[in-house]
Amino acid sequence: MCGIVGYIGGKPAAPILVEGLKKLEYRGYDSAGIAIMEEGSIEVRKAKGKLAILEEKLGDAAPTGLMGIGHTRWATHGKPSDENSHPHQDCQGDFAVVHNGIIENFQTLKERLIADGHRFTSETDTEVLAHLVESFYEGDLEAAVRKVASVIEGSYAMAFVCRREGDKIVAVRKDSPMVVGLGDKEYFLASDIPAILNHTRQTYILNDGEMVILTTDSATVKDAKTGELIEKEIFEVKWDAVAAEKGGYDHFMLKEIYEQPKALRDTIKGRFDENGVNLSEIGIDTELLRKANKVVIVACGTAYHAGLVGKYVIENLARIPVEVDIASEFRYRNPIINKKTLVIVVSQSGETADTLAALREAQSKEAKVLAITNVVGSTIAREADSVLYTWAGPEIAVASTKAYTTQLVAMNIVALALAQCQCALPCSEIKAIAETLKQIPAQVETVLTQADKVKEISEQIKAWNDVFFIGRSIDYAVAMEGSLKLKEISYIHAEAYAAGELKHGTLALITDRIPVIALATQEQVLDKTVSNIQEVKARDAFVIAVAQEGNSEIGKFAEHVLTIPRTHAALTPILAVVPLQLLSYYTAVARECDVDKPRNLAKSVTVE
Repeated sequence: MCGIVGYIGGKPAAPILVEGLKKLEYRGYDSAGIAIMEEGSIEVRKAKGKLAILEEKLGDAAPTGLMGIGHTRWATHGKPSDENSHPHQDCQGDFAVVHNGIIENFQTLKERLIADGHRFTSETDTEVLAHLVESFYEGDLEAAVRKVASVIEGSYAMAFVCRREGDKIVAVRKDSPMVVGLGDKEYFLASDIPAILNHTRQTYILNDGEMVILTTDSATVKDAKTGELIEKEIFEVKWDAVAAEKGGYDHFMLKEIYEQPKALRDTIKGRFDENGVNLSEIGIDTELLRKANKVVIVACGTAYHAGLVGKYVIENLARIPVEVDIASEFRYRNPIINKKTLVIVVSQSGETADTLAALREAQSKEAKVLAITNVVGSTIAREADSVLYTWAGPEIAVASTKAYTTQLVAMNIVALALAQCQCALPCSEIKAIAETLKQIPAQVETVLTQADKVKEISEQIKAWNDVFFIGRSIDYAVAMEGSLKLKEISYIHAEAYAAGELKHGTLALITDRIPVIALATQEQVLDKTVSNIQEVKARDAFVIAVAQEGNSEIGKFAEHVLTIPRTHAALTPILAVVPLQLLSYYTAVARECDVDKPRNLAKSVTVE
């Protein structure tokens, strides 16, 4: 999500910045810009759209200064536009800043700055940083940036330049990556290694809370709070350029699986306060939440599976009836919806044609539409009545992973908001679930430590042509997503069944050693699920179970047990799907499939 580059040295900065930004295009973006120090002033050039548009804008009149910062933006606050593109400047044009991440308290800070006379020209949270550094500056850019970092809340990697200190770049990171490239009398800054590989392989990898001050003579790393010097160990990059884009991972899909903890944290941030759920940012009509008598969730593919989880969660927490529809079927059945119906459409890209058609159908029947999407400025985001963004960042791999788990988080947030507005749960219970939700990212990190075990299991199932997934209650929805992941990237025929339905026909397909992946995370149906596992074991199935930690019973009936940390029942799908993602990935690799680009599939389906 977004890309930062910076350069200071003896060469014209603009071509180096543009080249670096091109190396970050894989991250996804909707606008680009650069700020160059030029004879005592800061020259900013930026444009909505691809880098080619920025290059055309630069033309033969590109600034020739030897220091600058650049950025590719993936819109968060504010639609894609020239005005919302980075870099951003203060009122006088004395400072420029580029920023990755989200400033959670930007609105409060913005209101204070406006009251002090600052003039804003964009809709972004980032512009607050430019005005803050202006207000704090007393002749020392480093000190001013340190003050900025002390008052902002959220995640960020940010880099500043100052007209009065034309030989210096100051950058800070918290939760968003930042890399420093070390050259000969020249230094580089980037949000990811590919941007600097053409110039150096000697780097510092900044940690959270660290600040770097770049001049033509040095790259000095300090503690952003105390200003104390930090001795950094040089990290030599030995990956090739393609591997570097993937952060050293073999495939984008694996990289995105491991990016889930950060994506989940970003989706959760700012959605809760001392009063419970806070959805003021999305502009939803709280009266609708209070009076809604039915929820309809409409989506396709993986997003549809997120909707199935949403049905369980909303009905259990908010006690409102929920229908889930495949978007391509929704408008052809003349759905029964009205002004009291809340329609939730889910789409990673915000451009899914069937889901967009369903949105318009719902609005034609006077229903209000809440969109859950990952892309600011997408068609669905523009046309919905309100939008809950999942800050997953760009997904390059066709098979969705982090977009799905952030959609599950969004479903829980909506469920808690409905429960709060309709007084279906005590405030204390809503807060307790919210606190439990905040622990999920760290718990996902724990699940990921089982990757080597999952890889071994994949070797045992790679030769099979059929695999079955079973589960009860909310586990059935997770089983459907696990089945989809396996079939779409490994090309193994995979089917998911409600475990209680086995005896109604499916048992005929269970034969000696055929793999059955059993989801068993729901305590209220655990005994029933164990009985279903015994049914397939009686037919000599090869059972791989996913269960919560401390479940010793499952191991008696499964060849392998993959565990997830204990959590609230509504949140288990976020954890339970992670080992299934890993299993699909490693099985596809073992079968020598094209993991990131499975045959016949596209990332965004924009035709019906």
